[in-house]
Amino acid sequence: MRIAMLGHKRIPSREGGVEVVVEELAVRMVEHGHRVTVYNRSGHHVSGREFDCEKLKIYKGIRLRKVPTLNIKGIAAMIASLLASVFAAFGRYDVVHFHTEGPCATLWLPKLMGKRCVATIHGLDHQRSKWGRLAKTYIMLGEKCAARYADEIIVLSRGVQAYFKEKYARDTRLIPNGVTPVETRAAELIAQELDLAKDSYILYLGRITPEKGIHHLIEAYKGLHTDKKLVIAGGLSDSGDYFAQLKAMAEDSDNIIFTGFVQGPMLEELYSNAYVYVLPSLLEGMPLSLLEAMSYGNCCIVSDIPECRDVVCDAGITFPHGQIEALRDCLQQLSDQPQTVRAFKENAAQFILSNFSWDQVTEQTLQLYEVRKVANAQ
Repeated sequence: MRIAMLGHKRIPSREGGVEVVVEELAVRMVEHGHRVTVYNRSGHHVSGREFDCEKLKIYKGIRLRKVPTLNIKGIAAMIASLLASVFAAFGRYDVVHFHTEGPCATLWLPKLMGKRCVATIHGLDHQRSKWGRLAKTYIMLGEKCAARYADEIIVLSRGVQAYFKEKYARDTRLIPNGVTPVETRAAELIAQELDLAKDSYILYLGRITPEKGIHHLIEAYKGLHTDKKLVIAGGLSDSGDYFAQLKAMAEDSDNIIFTGFVQGPMLEELYSNAYVYVLPSLLEGMPLSLLEAMSYGNCCIVSDIPECRDVVCDAGITFPHGQIEALRDCLQQLSDQPQTVRAFKENAAQFILSNFSWDQVTEQTLQLYEVRKVANAQ
C-alpha cells in the first residue's frame, strides 16, 4: 500500500508522543513492504533549534516531505495540516492517516479525492488549557470532521472511545500505544552533568504543560522528608508561562532540578536510574512516557485518571488526581519503604512489555487500512 501520514510536527523527533507514534508505525509499515510518506512540518524543534535533526529526505525507508508553515502559536499546525492534506489529496496514496484532532479539519479533502482516510485521536486536545479560543475552535472542527468523514477512527483509551460514542454515536477502534524492549544504562552522563546517582531522585519526564500536573508534584515534594532530589525532565510545548511558574515554585529548593528537553543516552539514563517515576496528570490521551518508564523497570506513581490507571493496572501505584496531600503521602511512604519500590520494579517491565507491543499496534492499524481492499476483492 501507499500510505501518507500527517498531523505530527516532524520525525525523527521526540517533541511529543504523537511524533513517537508516527515514527514507530511508519518504520514497521516500511518493514512490511508498504510505501510510507510522512509530511513533516517546517520550522525548528519546539525546545530550540539546537535540537533540530539533520534534514533528510529518507529516514529508515520512510519518505519525508517538508510542509511550509508560519511559526505562530496556534496557527503553525493549522497551516501545515491544511497544506499536507492538499498534497495527500492529490498524491498517489491508498490511505491517508491523520494524527490528532485539529488536522482532521481537512480530512475531507483526501476523502473527496477517493482516498481511504483513517484518524488517530491521541487525546481530547480541546481540553488542554494551553490553547486559545481560535485554536480550540479549530480542534473541535477537526474532531467533528473526523467523526463524520473518517473511514476509521482509532482511539487510545476507553474514555475517548466512550466520548465519541456518546457525543457523535460514532464507533471507534481502541488501539493503545506500544512500547519496545530496552536496555538500562548506568548513571554516567547524569552523574557528570546533573550530579545524580542511581536511586537518588524522583523523576518526572514528559512535556512541560499544565495538564501534566507538575505544579502538584512540586508542592507535594516540598513537604517531603527525604534526601531524594526531584528531577523534572522535558521540553516546553507552547507553555513558557507555565514553565516560569514552575521555576518560581522551585526557586527556594536546591533539590529540584529542571533538565530541559532530553533525548538519547541522557533520557535513557534518567529512566534507568530513577528511584520512582511520577506522572501526576490531570488529562492524558495515552501517556507514552509512562509506558517507557515501566519498560525500564520503574516503580511508577500515577494519578488515577483512567488513561493512567488502565496502563499500570496493579503494576503501579495510583493516587487521586489533583490531590497534593495524597501524592505527598504516597511519595513519603515509598521513600520510607525501599522494599516496596523494589517489589514494583521487579514486575514493571515484564508487565508492560507483555501487554503493549508496537508490532501488535502496527498489525491492527494495517488491518484497518486494508478493509476496503478486502471488501473490493469480495
